[in-house]
Amino acid sequence: MAEKATALKAVRNVSNWIGGEVRDTKSGRYGDVHDSATGKLCARVGLSDEADVEAAVGAAQAAFASWSKTPVMRRARIMFRLKELIERDRAEIAALITQEHGKVLHDADGSIQRGLEIVEFACGIPHLQKGEFSEQVGTGVDTYSMRQPLGVCVGITPFNFPAMVPLWMFPLAIACGNAFVLKPSEKDPGCSMKWAELLHEAGLPPGVFNVVQGDHVAVNSLLNDKRIAAVSFVGSTAVAEHVYRTASANGKRVQALGGAKNHLVVMPDADMDQAADALLGAGYGSAGERCMAISAIVTVGNSAEPLLEKLLPKIAALKVGPGSDNNNDMGPLITAEHRDKVRSYIDLGEKEGAKLLVDGRKHAITRSPGYFLGPTLFDHATPDMRIYKEEIFGPVLTMTRVDSFDDAVRLINDHQYGNGTAIFTRDGDSAREFADNIKVGMVGINVPIPVPLAFHSFGGWKRSVFGDMGMYGMEGVRFYTQLKTVTSRWPAGIRAGADFSMPTM
Repeated sequence: MAEKATALKAVRNVSNWIGGEVRDTKSGRYGDVHDSATGKLCARVGLSDEADVEAAVGAAQAAFASWSKTPVMRRARIMFRLKELIERDRAEIAALITQEHGKVLHDADGSIQRGLEIVEFACGIPHLQKGEFSEQVGTGVDTYSMRQPLGVCVGITPFNFPAMVPLWMFPLAIACGNAFVLKPSEKDPGCSMKWAELLHEAGLPPGVFNVVQGDHVAVNSLLNDKRIAAVSFVGSTAVAEHVYRTASANGKRVQALGGAKNHLVVMPDADMDQAADALLGAGYGSAGERCMAISAIVTVGNSAEPLLEKLLPKIAALKVGPGSDNNNDMGPLITAEHRDKVRSYIDLGEKEGAKLLVDGRKHAITRSPGYFLGPTLFDHATPDMRIYKEEIFGPVLTMTRVDSFDDAVRLINDHQYGNGTAIFTRDGDSAREFADNIKVGMVGINVPIPVPLAFHSFGGWKRSVFGDMGMYGMEGVRFYTQLKTVTSRWPAGIRAGADFSMPTM
């Protein structure tokens, strides 16, 4: 009995954060969160209903009135303080990600770093939010522009990056003067409450940042709430399209990032050791649960065999195991259901006739507890196969052989997704032509995962994105603000006397 009580005590309860305090959900519905390396229950998360969403949006709307008028330097100081607090608690946050998601600790820490860079970017908001000024556009007439906050903004984030993707959204939204409601994935909700606690400690006024836990009920309530001005979303293409259509129909500004099938082209002149190492990390890192993961290899001419000669031994040497062990290269998948979905694609690939070179279903790790699947590699995948056309979102690489550079470009441009791509070559002409002509939003030249740094912007093309603006960078500032242009002329008047005090904000 005592052992059972201890086990129950170890299970955390994850609730909402509304108006600066923890609030239990009103629905009475809960979801289970499991340690993906052991399969054991580690948390229970409340699943919000319409009343919870109503309360969160109401708190945000009330806070926006004063926060939007807060001097920009004070908003920046909150971001500086948040940066310090994230750095202080970085190890704790990484451990939380590893428990709920399964990422290896060093990978979890890397995702925090990439999110932290957005916070650093947001610290520069006094400069980023500056407008423009033109003097004497007419006789005695000046024109100037300003970027003003929108109102209540919402972020709906995926399970694969519970730290990084929310940090792509709320720091900029808040720094720009908006209030924010975060709806994290119910599969790994722990980080969302950590952000709330750290923002509170940083001095953010109550209601400016709120967290609504939940599933599709909470999502649809947010999309249909008329008080919300903008929605940011990252997830599957089907849901991204639903979010875009529903939110847009309700008059909201929307950026919705969907699925991907990222190709890596290997030219015959490529450094094959470099290409193999790049494929290993980009294809199997984070168990392939990355929207920027490389999942499709395209070998040009006679490059396939030299590449396989380097790649196959490296795959065999991969260390797969619990993410809590930093010696491992790859951890488990997020849930048993998702693992089984990825396994079904391996089954499908065999039926479709692709050549299975490495079968992750037979890896020794699959006999241990947790939601593990070994690295998998298919050769001779063709464009008509579902394993090539669809996003698998797991540790499954497909290889397609083409005769020429032009064939490789055509193959990628014809695909429904256009999130990220890369080419490995020593030839500058090939690299330049690839970058110019490929119909993909983010391109790497001998860089396998070309995720832009914080001062640039993230976003794909085609069915990888719905909406006109990318995430973070200057695109993010533009998304979370609206432009106002003022033209002014002043008549002659009485001038005030001298004031010798230091001017302040």
